[in-house]
Amino acid sequence: MKIIKSQNVASVINAYPSEVKVKLLFLRTLIFETAYEIQNISSIEEALKWGEPSYLTKQGSTIRIDWKEKTPNSYAMYFHCKTKLVDTFKELYRDTLKFEGNRAIIFNMKDKIPVNELKHCIELSLTYHQRENLPLLGV
Repeated sequence: MKIIKSQNVASVINAYPSEVKVKLLFLRTLIFETAYEIQNISSIEEALKWGEPSYLTKQGSTIRIDWKEKTPNSYAMYFHCKTKLVDTFKELYRDTLKFEGNRAIIFNMKDKIPVNELKHCIELSLTYHQRENLPLLGV
C-alpha cells in the first residue's frame, strides 16, 4: 500500500504541545495501520484540510484529527457530518466511545483509547463509499 505523507501535516503536528502531539501521532498511526490492513485500499493520502491533519482514500470518507486550545483537555477524530458514520458508531459503541454530534469521536487527554473499536470506526470511514447504502454500513 502506498502512503502519501505530507510535510505540511508533520509541521502542524509538531507545533502542538508535546502531550497533544503524542496523542495525535497515536491516532495517525492507527489510521495508517488500519488502512494497511484493508485489502482493497491501495493508497492513503495525508493532507491538510481546514488546517487539520486529514486522511483520504478513494474508497472512503475523509478523517481529520485535531486538538483545539479552547478545549485543552480533549482532542478529536472528525468525520464528514453528512455521512452515516458517526450515527453508526453510536449504535455500535455508545458505551465505549464519546461523541460530538454527528461529526466527531472525542477523547479526553487521560482516556485510554479503545483501540479495536476505534480501528473499526476508521475502517468504516476509509471504506465508506463501498458501504454507504448498506444498513449500519454493512456491519
